[in-house]
Amino acid sequence: MIMTRSPLRISLGGGGTDLPSYYQEHSGFVVAAAIDKYVYIMTNRRFVPKILLKYSQMEEVERIGDIEHPLIREALRLLEWEDLRLEINSMADIPAGTGLGSSGSFTTALLKALHVQKKHLIHPRDLAEQACKIEMDILKEPVGKQDQYIAALGGIVCFRFLPNSQVEAWPLKVSQGTIYDMEDHLLLFFTGYTRSAGEILKEQDVKSKKNDQSMMANLHFVKQIGRDVKDALEAGDVKRFGELMKTHWEYKKERSSAMSNERINHWYDLAMRNGALGGKLIGAGGGGFLMFLCEERARVRQVMTEEGLQEVRFRFDFEGTKAIIQ
Repeated sequence: MIMTRSPLRISLGGGGTDLPSYYQEHSGFVVAAAIDKYVYIMTNRRFVPKILLKYSQMEEVERIGDIEHPLIREALRLLEWEDLRLEINSMADIPAGTGLGSSGSFTTALLKALHVQKKHLIHPRDLAEQACKIEMDILKEPVGKQDQYIAALGGIVCFRFLPNSQVEAWPLKVSQGTIYDMEDHLLLFFTGYTRSAGEILKEQDVKSKKNDQSMMANLHFVKQIGRDVKDALEAGDVKRFGELMKTHWEYKKERSSAMSNERINHWYDLAMRNGALGGKLIGAGGGGFLMFLCEERARVRQVMTEEGLQEVRFRFDFEGTKAIIQ
């Protein structure tokens, strides 16, 4: 049996500029961080020549083309898989559709497991590119590249997405003390809402392709916020990072009417009144997790718990996608 894991992620600044409809014209910039919440993939060789899949559903097929799960089907096709004596199981610490990049994490973990099964060595960047090829080129999902790259690489990373589709990536030059401050003062709360990121990102994608001036201005500003986040964290100014999160959220809401709702706005305002310096929804929007940078952590925890929101405590992951059993 082979078991791999791939970390989920939080976007710290510049999210949305990693979509090709933006970066192919203007270049994108994102600061993202992997966290110690994971998607797990287990593969095993079966005795019978049928592929058995266990995820939120169960499939058993005799041909790769009959697989309903699109990511699994296309991953096997991409690797030119021939041996049908295969079982694939998936598990996750956090459910899909919650804004933490689970699709990118699932795909990188799956590809890593299949490469290990075939005794192939693969560089994390190549793993990320294969995952991007499946999601963006083959399945035509309106998603960006940050999820696959941060899942494969791990850490707290700056990404520059270039018009020629190349990706530059380097670790954020942040001190260990600042990392501890971030881990201690960032709080993550599940709103109870799950959604498909593609539904919200499609609106941004369409407007970007039409060169909608308000969307372009919004994304240009958010890209600058990403650069400002980089500068603030490298300077150890975590409070400034919180203020930038607040500004980011105000601009993010302008991209789509589906970005937020009355309940999310209520929870956000409540946290801000009770000690949060800034915050935003993680991911495309519409639900998932609210993240806050807090001075008064105990007070924010109390009021969010009273509202029925579940906190997920986390640390950063610096290992990326890896095989843990092989």
